[in-house]
Amino acid sequence: MLAIKLDENLGKTAQGILRDAGHKVERPSDEGISGYSDEKLWKFVCQEGLFFITLDTDFSDIRRFPPGSHSGILILRPANQSREAVRSLLSKLVKECPMETLKDCLTVADEHHTRIRRPKT
Repeated sequence: MLAIKLDENLGKTAQGILRDAGHKVERPSDEGISGYSDEKLWKFVCQEGLFFITLDTDFSDIRRFPPGSHSGILILRPANQSREAVRSLLSKLVKECPMETLKDCLTVADEHHTRIRRPKT
């Protein structure tokens, strides 16, 4: 089980999919931190040691977010950002790839590929 923080761009549907898979999942609105800047939210995520899931490609910069320097980032890149596209991609990913295997990694997933950058050993 992972302790996961969803970015504000992911809703209750994503939260439900992950909870159904056995993870502890919170959204910024659950904790009264809605509207935080990316930097402030990221600081909170790191302080709490949370795995982070977002649609925001700003978190895909491996120089800023090198694998192993955080508890893990998953960036979802559906063909479009409709609720259905996000739900479909996240459901597929949860079935095909245990979230625990993405811990400490920088991962980008779309409908066709899941690219995982693991910490250097």
